[in-house]
Amino acid sequence: MYITWTRSCSQLRNDQFVRGRTRAPSYNLPNHLSTLHCLQQDMGEPTEEMRIDPSRAQALASHLSSVRERVAAVANGRNIRLVAVSKLKPANDILALHRAPASHADFGENYAQELSQKADLLPRTIRWHFIGGLQSGHCKSLAKIPNLFCVSSVDSIKKAQLLNQARASLLSVNPSLPKLSVHVQVNTSGEDAKSGCAPGPDSVALCREIVENCPSLHLLGLMTIGAIARSKATTTDNDNEDFVALREQRDLVVRELALADDCLELSMGMSEDFEGAITQGSGEVRVGSIIFGQRPAKADAQIKE
Repeated sequence: MYITWTRSCSQLRNDQFVRGRTRAPSYNLPNHLSTLHCLQQDMGEPTEEMRIDPSRAQALASHLSSVRERVAAVANGRNIRLVAVSKLKPANDILALHRAPASHADFGENYAQELSQKADLLPRTIRWHFIGGLQSGHCKSLAKIPNLFCVSSVDSIKKAQLLNQARASLLSVNPSLPKLSVHVQVNTSGEDAKSGCAPGPDSVALCREIVENCPSLHLLGLMTIGAIARSKATTTDNDNEDFVALREQRDLVVRELALADDCLELSMGMSEDFEGAITQGSGEVRVGSIIFGQRPAKADAQIKE
């Protein structure tokens, strides 16, 4: 059995924002195996079908609910953004969590091409986060995804400028869209294999460039991916050196740019250490394997099942 999703792509673009807020979709799918059937007649594109296995959807929703409970238990009443990291997982899984009853909106991807392909397949009510290493050659295509909420790995002035130019081009065509939010990635662990600005003047200079010279971007905050050993040792009772360093860098940026104390969030914490990150001030955590399970090899991954 399948149902037909009759909203065309242009209709999705037109109704994705309601008074500045995204509107959650309702699909009312049956309880047994079903298919989402997207007719894109106005764009002359082939019909897309997306099967959702109810048992898989139930398992994913259960995993997500468990993570939400763990987040709430340490959040002390704060609103924490939970980004479900869906890299190398099929769009079917994302749709299963985006529809009711889970109704999750924030999903993170590490690869620009994979994000673009999934964004073309899935509802525009999803808020996408690009969390992988950012390449200059991908800035234009990423910034033109209408429902890309945030690029969390900006680490150079050049890349910030490229994102700003591409987003400005999109906003000139559709001014109702929001600015593109960005995090400045800080390499708090000092590892050569990690992307990110060095803490100190370099990070401050990049933040200043975004705030003062990139009007199509919104500086949401700072992000770090800490050392693995520190992540594994992190609990709610001990400090993680990388998290401390990011807090200190945020405070430095706020002072140097004369910003409000609460205007920059911290994005830190993943599956290994998200609870400890929240207790140390994180406003956003990125959790993948606990929700979606073990990822396939990149060569074996499918955009859609």
